[in-house]
Amino acid sequence: MNIIITIAITAFLVLYAGLFKARKALLPLTLTGLLVALGFVAYSWNNPTTYYTMMRVDNFALAFSALSILGTFFIFLLTDRYFAEGSDNVAEYFTLILFALTGIMMMVSYQNMSMLFIGVEIMSVSLYILAGIRKLNFASNEASLKYFLMGAFSTGFLLFGITLVYGATGSFDLTVIQQYLVNNVHSVSPLFYPGVILIMIGLCFKVGAAPFHFWVPDVYEGSPTLIMTFMSTIVKTAGFAAFLRLFAGAFEPLHDFWAPALVVIVVVTLCVGNITALFQKNFKRMLAYSSISHAGYLLFSLVVLTVNSASNVLVYATAYTFASIIAFGVLILVKQKTGSDQIDSFNGLGKRNPLAAIVLTVAMLSLAGIPLTAGFVGKYLMFLNVMEDYQTILVIIAILNALIGFYYYFKVIVAVWFIDGQDIVLNPSFLYKIVLILSAIVTLLLGVYPSLILNLI
Repeated sequence: MNIIITIAITAFLVLYAGLFKARKALLPLTLTGLLVALGFVAYSWNNPTTYYTMMRVDNFALAFSALSILGTFFIFLLTDRYFAEGSDNVAEYFTLILFALTGIMMMVSYQNMSMLFIGVEIMSVSLYILAGIRKLNFASNEASLKYFLMGAFSTGFLLFGITLVYGATGSFDLTVIQQYLVNNVHSVSPLFYPGVILIMIGLCFKVGAAPFHFWVPDVYEGSPTLIMTFMSTIVKTAGFAAFLRLFAGAFEPLHDFWAPALVVIVVVTLCVGNITALFQKNFKRMLAYSSISHAGYLLFSLVVLTVNSASNVLVYATAYTFASIIAFGVLILVKQKTGSDQIDSFNGLGKRNPLAAIVLTVAMLSLAGIPLTAGFVGKYLMFLNVMEDYQTILVIIAILNALIGFYYYFKVIVAVWFIDGQDIVLNPSFLYKIVLILSAIVTLLLGVYPSLILNLI
């Protein structure tokens, strides 16, 4: 609970600092608040606490909270030189991201489904505004409107599903719901089954799984790059943590009912994400479709539930988060110089910018799942997860999709190292170098020593 309170108070302090035009204090204040919240995560480790049956802060919640806070910390470091001189909405950027993070903390630690809904709404409302925060940019306005409409639509599914589950069980509490299913496994209320499916649809919207992915490419492409970075990493991680907490916990006794539907969603998500990404020439749009395919891999943890499902999701989410931060960090630098976010704008980057080229190559290799990177370990763990139930066909489909992913990720590597370009010099700031280097180190370190976080949960 201290984590949520700390982040919320930091958001208000940053907002007031913006009102008093203390622009230079915004970033230090924000980073200090995040570090304090991270300290509370460490302090609470191995000390599970339930707050009024509404929130449960256990190692599962703390691990995903730590990843979300650390990822957000890195994203805030990327704000260095991101805003134009005299920009008057920097405090709003910072405050809304912090409010979204507050909602995310609720999503990863809820014990009562009402808190899941509140967390989702706090996060979503902040993101609707952030997507359209560039008021004079048509693409940003379009992204905000699409995200709002599709988000409101998906929230309707989620809320209706929660209502049906409550009607069947008489409770929003996950423990009570799970106990109801255990005691009535052969006589579950007819209301419960559509409730589970509607909640699954609502959460699939939030994580960008196909066929509920239609908002993802346009919203990601139209949003400011910094906001897209946050949405495709921290927000997606929170969505899967919420998914896992509900379906691997309360709904686990009905796994045989909802797993077949999830398998269909996984296959469609992998094929739509990877095949569509193959034809993209815009780097942001390619990463948007790529994020859809990664949602498919992450859902493997729910297709077959094992004692390691949560740990596998944590490893995969960590690998994806830091690789994506590198990719978007380099994109910000390139776009500031060229004004373009096409893949062609990376041509020849390696000749004059070895640091950016090397870390971007590491990120692409990790996202592709090449050995000695965290991305390979994440994919391997997910494949191993479903093979425990001998889901051979699903693994074959996933491997074929991974081979497709090799092509479009290596297209970026080829552009960086083997195609002549504009011969630009990026000149990243010290903070950018810190983020890029540390993210690359984490990506390689987890590829060699995944046990560093594999057994945390």
